[in-house]
Amino acid sequence: MDEMANRTSLKGTLMEALGIEIVELDPEKVVATMPVNEATRQPFGLLHGGASVALAETVASVGTYNLIDPVRQFTVGLEINANHIRGKRDGIVTAVGTPLHKGRTTMVWDIKLTDETGKLICVSRCTIAIIDIPEN
Repeated sequence: MDEMANRTSLKGTLMEALGIEIVELDPEKVVATMPVNEATRQPFGLLHGGASVALAETVASVGTYNLIDPVRQFTVGLEINANHIRGKRDGIVTAVGTPLHKGRTTMVWDIKLTDETGKLICVSRCTIAIIDIPEN
């Protein structure tokens, strides 16, 4: 993650606003955490589904970015879906993403969000587009 942080500023991003932290990054797995707090809850006091989806897409995006040549390419989310399995009111959720497909122009990731005891909170699948930076 340090290498990515050196190339792109996380200051002022959604990751900073939601408290998302990348704790493990390798070619076959990305692990990130996010607190369940006032920034990530919906009005009824539960983890907001949109926050869960933001965490899932962050994991897929960071994982894809780690596998491309950032001098020649960048990544953007193309499609995401999520099933919210269980509510959560506080604590930390952990997202573990693994690549299902590592293509030349897209990557597809499987992401599972769990609570501190390993209970499944959300499952997601995210497709990330890999875009070539135009040469000037």
